[in-house]
Amino acid sequence: MENKEWSKRTHLCGTLRVEDVGREVVLNGWVQRRRDHGGVIFIDLRDVSGLVQVVCNPELSAEAHAAAGEVRGEYVLSCRGEVRARPQESANPNLATGEIEVMAESLAVITTSLTPPFEIEEESGVDEALRLRYRYLDMRRTDLRDSLVMRSRVTGEVRSFLASRGFLEIETPILTKSTPEGARDFVVPSRLQPGKFYALPQSPQLFKQLLMVAGLDRYYQIARCFRDEDMRADRQLEFTQIDLEMSFVEPDDIISLMDDMFARIFREALGVELSLPIPRMTWHEAMDRYGTDRPDTRFGMEIRDLSDAFARSEFKVFRTALDGGGSVRGFKIDGLTSPPRRDLDNLVEEAQRLGASGLVWMVRDGDGLKSPVAKFLSQEEISAVAGASGLTEGEVLVLAAGVAEINPVLAGLREYCARRFAPPPRERFSFVWVIDFPLFDWNEEEKRYKSNHHPFTAPSRHCMDYLEERPLEVISDSYDMVLNGIELGGGSIRIHDAEVQDRVFRILGLSQQEAEEKFGFLVEALRYGPPPHGGIAYGLDRLVMLMAGRDSIRDVIAFPKTQSGADLLSGAPDAIYPEQLRELRLRPT
Repeated sequence: MENKEWSKRTHLCGTLRVEDVGREVVLNGWVQRRRDHGGVIFIDLRDVSGLVQVVCNPELSAEAHAAAGEVRGEYVLSCRGEVRARPQESANPNLATGEIEVMAESLAVITTSLTPPFEIEEESGVDEALRLRYRYLDMRRTDLRDSLVMRSRVTGEVRSFLASRGFLEIETPILTKSTPEGARDFVVPSRLQPGKFYALPQSPQLFKQLLMVAGLDRYYQIARCFRDEDMRADRQLEFTQIDLEMSFVEPDDIISLMDDMFARIFREALGVELSLPIPRMTWHEAMDRYGTDRPDTRFGMEIRDLSDAFARSEFKVFRTALDGGGSVRGFKIDGLTSPPRRDLDNLVEEAQRLGASGLVWMVRDGDGLKSPVAKFLSQEEISAVAGASGLTEGEVLVLAAGVAEINPVLAGLREYCARRFAPPPRERFSFVWVIDFPLFDWNEEEKRYKSNHHPFTAPSRHCMDYLEERPLEVISDSYDMVLNGIELGGGSIRIHDAEVQDRVFRILGLSQQEAEEKFGFLVEALRYGPPPHGGIAYGLDRLVMLMAGRDSIRDVIAFPKTQSGADLLSGAPDAIYPEQLRELRLRPT
């Protein structure tokens, strides 16, 4: 059946259009489906560009028609024929090649195929584990193929843009030293130095700073990174960053450059024009209005401080919170009007799942409010909260009160309400820069300060005078790009003054010896004339996931891992042979 003699293609299947009518073409591809319509056989032939209908008519070519009678799904064919306009009544407006078809003059089977374990174009009902086991078949599906094509286009645009702005593409080591960067390292034993280990890089952070010290001025890399952490829809053990660093810059320089880069990416890869400049908000503003530093600004439901409306309240929950120095905060739910009681009960359950001890809901009802706590509120309070929140007839307001931070609970509840009740957003893509993060956080469990970003992030100049005295008030020169409520990337201006770096290390509780042990090569380099510099890194997988409208980065990675970190295709991770363990001076477990 298989024919080793095949013709090289002249065109890709999905590129043929009405302009090609009358042209003789040679196509190579896979059989998507075969249909026998009473003597005439139709084959949908597919390749990486899409598919086209091939018509095998015995009156035109008895040989091609006979060969078509033997083919099955996923056979690889070589076909020669003339492009013809489809009859108007059979044109397919949903297909790029729907106005034409190819009349087969010859057709040869290059290779046959076993029956696939699932329909190539049918994702619904197919277990993901089965698709990952046969990933090379899964990638033949249109949506997954298109995601990978888009990923390639995005990386191509990034490279072209950065090269046009004077950036050098430089690779940094994959086998490096283990340094404390937040997540658990993957380690690699050294055969040549028994008992010692390399680490796979969590990011190229230290090396890209060294490139700036080296005077290379503008660096970028499509960098592979590795973090041994629990996985979720937007996280894998190995992932890809768009990583870059620049010398002699301030935050505005980097942010403006990135605005231009993303405008080009979205224009060229999606045909979407972004409105520039991308809006900015401070970290404090984001936390106050949305309860999170990665706000989804496609939706309203901004969190409001309604403490003043209840300043003289006798309702115990509110009174206790306010007397303890806490607050009463909440938001009006978009898209939920005069809801059934079950929806309101679900809101309370969701708030409790997020860590709240309870939740108060209120529904505007004429001049009053429907609420389990309405009887505890005065008419003055009801009028005040309705006015402050802008609550109209039938609308729902949810409130949380406490002395401890309640915004994270409200932020999670806001995301829940956006999924359940809010109308579809007008904007497909909503970008925002979050800037001016705190330099330090306080770790209550460990009773010490920790870096909000990383220990090489520079404090803002106006905070230098109180760096040691009021660490939690120090603002950093940092910035995150957020798209649709997902952090795409983060960066900062780096510390280039060795003395300032020593001060930050001391606040973090690192002695000079510990700093030398953990970051010695960078600390030393900062004493050899480093330039002011800064950079940013983006998650390429997350970016393409959002651009492609997918829910998981597994759908934009060619060979992803499962939630447990398994590669079902290759069988990794796996045990290694005893002789390999001996070479590495390791004992079997």
